[in-house]
Amino acid sequence: MFELAAALKKENPSRSAAQVRRILHAQLGWAPNETTLQRMFVRTGLTALRAPVEPAVFGRFEAGRPNEIWTGDALHGPRIGGRKTYLFAFLDDHSRAIVGHRWGFAEDTVRLAAALRPALAARGVPDYVYVDNGSAFVDSWLLRAGAKLGIKLVHSAPGRPQGRGKIERFFRTVNGEFVVEIAAGDGEPGRQVSDLAEMNRLFTAWVETVYHRRVHSETAAAPLPRWLDGGPYPVPAPADLAEAFRWSEHRTVSKTALVSLHGNRYQVNPGLVGRKVELVFDPFDLTFLRVRLDGSDAGTALPFQISRHSHPKAKPEIPAEPPKPTTGIDYLGLIDSTHTAELATKVNYAALGANPPEPAALELDLGLELPADPA
Repeated sequence: MFELAAALKKENPSRSAAQVRRILHAQLGWAPNETTLQRMFVRTGLTALRAPVEPAVFGRFEAGRPNEIWTGDALHGPRIGGRKTYLFAFLDDHSRAIVGHRWGFAEDTVRLAAALRPALAARGVPDYVYVDNGSAFVDSWLLRAGAKLGIKLVHSAPGRPQGRGKIERFFRTVNGEFVVEIAAGDGEPGRQVSDLAEMNRLFTAWVETVYHRRVHSETAAAPLPRWLDGGPYPVPAPADLAEAFRWSEHRTVSKTALVSLHGNRYQVNPGLVGRKVELVFDPFDLTFLRVRLDGSDAGTALPFQISRHSHPKAKPEIPAEPPKPTTGIDYLGLIDSTHTAELATKVNYAALGANPPEPAALELDLGLELPADPA
């Protein structure tokens, strides 16, 4: 057992004693306790393999109830197929539950929306969302979405902000337990991840099977049960959510009753000539625009000349070439299998009939267009 523990540590020096114990337990069904493994690592000199981690200081403030404050941030992750990944995550301040998350290939507004929109649809609407001053978090679309749903958006002060300790601590846990098991490249130890769909599936399995069920050291409760104690939570209507996540830009109507948007031209009501109007649209479909004047509906903008069909910022993910798999213990694969097996016991597949619904994982696959709702 000690030889296997030492091999796991040498294979990936970033693994902590606790992480090695988790891998041994997942693989063999039993493992020595964390203290025993740590003493063995010290005795054999294996602790020197790991680079020291700078201590971080975290605030002690805690929201009084679930869904009062969500904290959002982005984590720079490993490379998949030669491309760097980014994790957008939102954490409930009271329970420490992860209410929304998504891995993507860019740190932009589209990837942020892919994490936040399903969180609001499934977990409800928080009173406050606390974020930093990154470009994705100060984009006008997020301000519009918050205003439409009644969310107060709060940005932290520049520099090293206070009050962000919980999400930073969660990201350290992600690095120490999840990212550490992702292979950095061909031939490197860990799980070879072929694409973003696999990355997000594995991460969901880890969050639901490991993180949400483990008792938190500060709250003395597991995150998900503590969040559920405050429920049920009202969720926004699908039409309201779709409206909140549309983008908008303002344009002045020309004398010929035309407006321009990113190289496209549209015909609007002639009565709007000379007026400044708001164009509301799905960023992935610029062929259909709603027109609003002073907040009131003013009809639709009919395509007159279309040169591009999506917003310049709305860039879908491009699948990468899958790398070759490696051999050895696949900790994240074991967690994924456990999560899948548990889901199978909860779903009556025989009752689904001949036309099962599309997998939930496809709902916001970044290669798909965000749903448009012309109504």
